[in-house]
Amino acid sequence: MTMKKTIALFAFAALLLAAAAHAPAQSSSLPQFKSLFNGKDLSGWIPVNADPDTWSVRNGLLVCSGHPIGVMRSEKQYENFILHIEWKHTEPGGNSGVFVWSDAQPVPEKRLPDGVEVQMLELDWVTLNTRDGKKPPVAYVHGELFGVNGVETVPDNPRGTRSKSIENRAKGRGEWNVYDVVAIDGVIKLSVNGKVVNGISRSTQKKGYLCLESERAEIHFRNIQIMELPPGVTAPEQIAPVL
Repeated sequence: MTMKKTIALFAFAALLLAAAAHAPAQSSSLPQFKSLFNGKDLSGWIPVNADPDTWSVRNGLLVCSGHPIGVMRSEKQYENFILHIEWKHTEPGGNSGVFVWSDAQPVPEKRLPDGVEVQMLELDWVTLNTRDGKKPPVAYVHGELFGVNGVETVPDNPRGTRSKSIENRAKGRGEWNVYDVVAIDGVIKLSVNGKVVNGISRSTQKKGYLCLESERAEIHFRNIQIMELPPGVTAPEQIAPVL
């Protein structure tokens, strides 16, 4: 079986599990979605390098001010899972993301940790970051995937070492975007607003924390849910240190 077929089967199996979890439960052993945000406080999340007002809850939403640059991490590590997360930017060119399989230990000079980043950019980011008449590719703002700070991956749709979405589906500021992230055995598939458009494989790190990113612009999150899937065969060097 080819690598592409194997990856496709992993993703298909995970999506079947997601469908089963939303159906009436026939067995308590079926994977189920669990909420990672209760809409009331920051329970389940640990600010790593932030100011007191960087992360807050407002009208049932998880609000990130964007200042300073940094992350907030999950209490526990995750290996194989499906993550559902909804987000919207409030400022032109807003920048954020969620780090998967992260060590949640930011590099001091960059303030961001390692892991695989699932990019969340506001559509005007391309225009605002044009330099010398050269614009970044539009696909960059529609959910790029890439290894960060030493984590290596193989891109499905290469843009250098990064993987770009093959269809532009993200919505602009003030509108909610829906990401479904299927992460299994070093493979990630990303659905943007209802369609799978990106992926990576062979991540050198495949168990770690989830980190939400603060990077210079306010962003709102809601309906953050995770379904844990059975673990795989993961070597110690493929697991982030436990904090």
